[in-house]
Amino acid sequence: QVQLVESGGGLVQPGGSLRLSCAASGFTFSIYGMNWYRQAPGKERELVAAISSTGGTTNYADSVKGRFTISRDNAKNTVYLQMNSLKPEDTAVYYCKAVNWGLGREYWGQGTQVTVSS
Repeated sequence: QVQLVESGGGLVQPGGSLRLSCAASGFTFSIYGMNWYRQAPGKERELVAAISSTGGTTNYADSVKGRFTISRDNAKNTVYLQMNSLKPEDTAVYYCKAVNWGLGREYWGQGTQVTVSS
């Protein structure tokens, strides 16, 4: 069955770094765009970063530009989010999503908690 499993979250001090991973299975990963979203307590889920199926195109929310980098390894069916210079306002549950608009399909992971605090 389709699975997206995030990992790499945790507690980090302001200014620190974390690398999130999202391992995919059960579908053809290489034809899906991949997104990272986050949801902080009491707030709506927001798109943080997106990468095209080939990895050739990336987009970022203004709040993370220059600090976060999305990448993917289609041979490993995995998408990554490198997060540097973390701020307390980056605290949220981070989710990965696979999307293929042509097929009309999208899949979500279960989320991983990122807490930025001293």
